[in-house]
Amino acid sequence: MITKEILKSICPRTRLITVAQYVSSLNLFMANFEISTPLRIRHFIAQLAHESGSFQYVREIASGNAYEGRKDLGNVNAGDGVKFKGRGLIQITGRANYEKCSLALFGDRRLLDNPELLELPDNAVKSAAWFWQSHGLNALADKDDIRAITKRINGGYNGLVDRMAFYDIAKTSI
Repeated sequence: MITKEILKSICPRTRLITVAQYVSSLNLFMANFEISTPLRIRHFIAQLAHESGSFQYVREIASGNAYEGRKDLGNVNAGDGVKFKGRGLIQITGRANYEKCSLALFGDRRLLDNPELLELPDNAVKSAAWFWQSHGLNALADKDDIRAITKRINGGYNGLVDRMAFYDIAKTSI
């Protein structure tokens, strides 16, 4: 079980009230998406801590202009880069990923019309847990392979040192 105290110990600069809003959703959706062993939970929380700026951001700070016209993300319409910039605790990015996430979580395409729904605490966590499971990250966590997990989430090794630091703290808390 994740508690607000555990999250606060992993993200000491984040206010307790901020991390507390994710606790019940984390416990529910980690169980639902088989993020159920200490090793899986440590890796999941460490990656979320990095991707969300210590659970402070569920919407990418950058404008999203860098994603404009990115066909690999399904951003084929003018404005898609900004509209479908990273959201949720794992930063779902791009029209195609929003559509996949929406179909998986809601059985429809509602996120294409309302991408900000991923900013709500339950949806921010559920989308992250869905992404984690659907991208085979439990298997990589079972191998304790933080580099491979980071590459699958990020496409490279951006923030690897930060992710490793969160993981090292998580090892003492979880």
